[in-house]
Amino acid sequence: MASDYKTDDEILGKAYDAKLMRRLLAYVKPYKGYILAAILLSILVAALGPVRPYLTKIAIDDHITHGNYRGVILVTMLLFATLILQSVIQYFLTYYTQLLGQRTILDLRTQLFRHTQKLAVRFYDKTPIGRLVTRLTNDVESLNELFSSGIIMVFSDVFIIVWILIFMFSMDWELSLVSLSVLPLLIYGTFLFRKKVRETYREVRLHIARLNSYMQEHITGMFVVQIFNKEKAEFKNFSSVNEDHKKANIDSIFYYAVFFPSVEFVSSLAIALIIWYGGGEIVQNKMTLGVLFAFIQFTEMFFRPIRDLSEKYNILQTAMASSERIFKLLDNNTIIEEAENPVIPASLKGEIEFKNVWFAYNGEDHVLKNISFKIEPGQTYAIVGATGAGKTSIINILTRFYDINKGEILLDGINIKDLGKTVINKNIAIVLQDVFLFSGTVEANISMNNENITPEVIRRSAGAVGAAAFIEALPGAYSYMVKERGATLSVGQKQLISFARALAHDPKILILDEATSSVDTETEILIQNAIKKLLTGRTSIVIAHRLSTIQNADKILVLHKGEIKEAGTHQELLANRGIYYKLYQLQYKDQEIGA
Repeated sequence: MASDYKTDDEILGKAYDAKLMRRLLAYVKPYKGYILAAILLSILVAALGPVRPYLTKIAIDDHITHGNYRGVILVTMLLFATLILQSVIQYFLTYYTQLLGQRTILDLRTQLFRHTQKLAVRFYDKTPIGRLVTRLTNDVESLNELFSSGIIMVFSDVFIIVWILIFMFSMDWELSLVSLSVLPLLIYGTFLFRKKVRETYREVRLHIARLNSYMQEHITGMFVVQIFNKEKAEFKNFSSVNEDHKKANIDSIFYYAVFFPSVEFVSSLAIALIIWYGGGEIVQNKMTLGVLFAFIQFTEMFFRPIRDLSEKYNILQTAMASSERIFKLLDNNTIIEEAENPVIPASLKGEIEFKNVWFAYNGEDHVLKNISFKIEPGQTYAIVGATGAGKTSIINILTRFYDINKGEILLDGINIKDLGKTVINKNIAIVLQDVFLFSGTVEANISMNNENITPEVIRRSAGAVGAAAFIEALPGAYSYMVKERGATLSVGQKQLISFARALAHDPKILILDEATSSVDTETEILIQNAIKKLLTGRTSIVIAHRLSTIQNADKILVLHKGEIKEAGTHQELLANRGIYYKLYQLQYKDQEIGA
């Protein structure tokens, strides 16, 4: 399990990858104005910082030592004005960098979501949802920190160091060299810190991925945990995973706890050298007291951006790891390709034809073998068979959730690979056994926010399937807020809403995949009565285990191990005394036993 994380989620990659950075900067390109403004502002802010020690030097050497009180007041006012100006510029710098980060992240997150909508169902079969959510949230947010606090602020820190060096060397180059003599210690410490933090960072990311995965799985499956009385055992497992995460974080904090005091020590050592050397120079009247004070301030300012640059390194490292995973998702081409010039007919009649269709989810392990049948417009076909016979696979390839390996599927004589996807989606509606409802109103779940579906159509569709009675009994009726996954509704109620949803979109082809399996007998009777009226002029495919619900179908296809073994009406299949007859006998006996 851990190896899976390391091969995908937790591969750290390079601390800096030029190729990834070029791709990231492409998202910043539309906002060149913000970048230019931020860089100019950072130069100004960086320059104003070292001005303060320089003004301190002037105040001491030119005014305080000469008892010029008026001059001290003037320099104090200049210092105050400098602080105000720096604060104002810093405000605009922060504003533009944050705006740059937010707009860039908006574009990236929008592109990611649009891309996930294009990916084929085959991709989602193999990819944990939690991983995708992490890509669109945590990983994108890591890049936000890079764009808003990383790239521009690196310039700011570098400019501060450059300006400080300019001021220092212009005032006294010998004292400057003494001040910078501690840099080898700082460079070595920073290099060691980066190496150790990189290792601990890898461990933290690994353990947080395990923790998130464990939490997602067990919160989703909490019903099963509770029903089997596994709370204590799972809590113990969670505590173990959480403990590993805690230890990894503590290891990471240790290096920070050592590094920052070390920087302070080096900074203090530099100040000590300045006082030692500068004090000697003052005693010999080769240096003024103002210069010594200024250099102490310069040194304190000099090490602050160096600490910040170490932080920026961690931001960069996080961003590189996140961008690698994000671009891996964006580069995924598990997409059902559309024809270059798709056929978009004005309307479809609803004729469906399968010609020698073969299909496999994996390699040559075919779940459908040489499937051929033709449904005329307005006909109802039923598909029955044991679990794993291939019933749902027929629906998956008809809707182009998956592409077939061999053969042809035609709608009104047109190969579905030549049809535009919007044509297929517009003309085929599905009611599945496992219903998914979104957070929102009942009305929105039926219309799917389609502006062409009016409230009258929604109510008429709900009434036709027998859903109006329970919907109107809800608080707010059609404005009732459905919770996540429809948690406040029964399974049968959710199924009725999904049925109303399909009918409201008025498709030419209606597919019912075990659509009445979770509905009580009374509700099933209502639906069956509605189906007889509403399927007039509409092609339908019904997949059902309850053979009693498909007796009026124009034709029934019996699947066995991916092949059509029998085809005919209910009475014809019973007369043949084959697979269908055996299935019917088994269900009839079960009903007798149940009675």
